[in-house]
Amino acid sequence: MKKRSLVLVTCLMFLMVALAGCGGGQDASKAPADGDKEMVKLKVGATAKPHAEILEVVKPILAEENIDLEIEVFTDYVQLNPALNEKQIDANFFQHIAYLDDYNKNNNSNLVWTVKVHAEPMGVYSKKIKDLDELKDGAEIGIPNDATNGGRALQVLEAAGLIKLKEGAGVTATPADIAENPKKLKVTMMDAAMLPRSLEDMDACVINSNYAIEAKLNPIKDSIFMEAKDSPYANVLVVRPEDKDNEAIKKLGAALQSPEVKKFLQNKYQGACVPAF
Repeated sequence: MKKRSLVLVTCLMFLMVALAGCGGGQDASKAPADGDKEMVKLKVGATAKPHAEILEVVKPILAEENIDLEIEVFTDYVQLNPALNEKQIDANFFQHIAYLDDYNKNNNSNLVWTVKVHAEPMGVYSKKIKDLDELKDGAEIGIPNDATNGGRALQVLEAAGLIKLKEGAGVTATPADIAENPKKLKVTMMDAAMLPRSLEDMDACVINSNYAIEAKLNPIKDSIFMEAKDSPYANVLVVRPEDKDNEAIKKLGAALQSPEVKKFLQNKYQGACVPAF
């Protein structure tokens, strides 16, 4: 009896060892292969058009690089840099370099840009006239009220031959920097997002292409004057300085400068947004 019990115990021990061996083999087969990596989450803030749309194009490209791109759309672009500084997002995509430099200067910030993606030529729009020559003396023109886009809009009006700015006024010019105004135009600064809706009241407005597109205005067909396509105001990807060399950020930058994005911009916007790479 004792002999039989001893044999039974021995068999049970062999069985347990065998099962353990099988279990180890199963775990190894389920373990990730060397090429498989855990998905990295990347949260990027952007304005709706075209920025969030461009990010949607690169989302599947990044998924192949094991990066899970989360896109958070902001209706008020003024909030995007504070959100990045406060680590609510990992990067943002909405601004040109002049806007970033002005923000850093005035907010004791040191955000940095990594890649140039596209340029959005700023245009003059009107529902009351078809040509700038039709502008009457004293006409009211709306422009953005943030420092750099306001100055940029004044440069557009200068390029159109409507005003002349003081020498050296630069990108942060304000209506006070207008040196010559032969038509005595009244230039009114307001929130950039409000400008398309103000076309009902204003004689004309200088509008960023992203807001024009959101308002279903075609920058190529509907503007009565357009900023030159070689504008230096390329829109850039922006991050905190410590993240500039982050591998996921580098991959995002590469995807934003991919042939897929270039093709998307050319097909979707046909000159309203032009690649800057």
